Amino acid sequence: MANEIQRRNNNLFDNLMNMRDWMNDDFFSGLTPVSDHMKTDVAETDKGYQVKIDMPGFAKKDIHINYANNILSVTGHRDTFADDSDKEGNILHSERSYGQMSRQYRLPDVDRTKVNAHYENGVLTLDLPKLAASEDNDSHIEID
Repeated sequence: MANEIQRRNNNLFDNLMNMRDWMNDDFFSGLTPVSDHMKTDVAETDKGYQVKIDMPGFAKKDIHINYANNILSVTGHRDTFADDSDKEGNILHSERSYGQMSRQYRLPDVDRTKVNAHYENGVLTLDLPKLAASEDNDSHIEID
């Protein structure tokens, strides 16, 4: 009997997968967190970090960047849009979204005064130089 239940579940799952493929849409997309927004590459060298974030469709004025307490925060906001292709509101399928999305990255020891940000072709590129290492920051205390 357990095999029959398992077999039925598999068929149901297969049917859902076939239906999803047929519709070319993810059945559960509205229920799960969106994992394809703000895809990011972070590279680190001895001198600093380079962060590249995909943010297509955002205006530069709607992207906000903050660095505090070793955390880089990037937020993008997109206002509502009007699609004039169908004035009666009979849209069959829409994947474009609006609203706000943000990500945070822990990147320690950044020299905030030298951070450089550039936005082109939907990609935000941040160069975050590290603070110069100084011997004064040594926390070791010798015992007499």
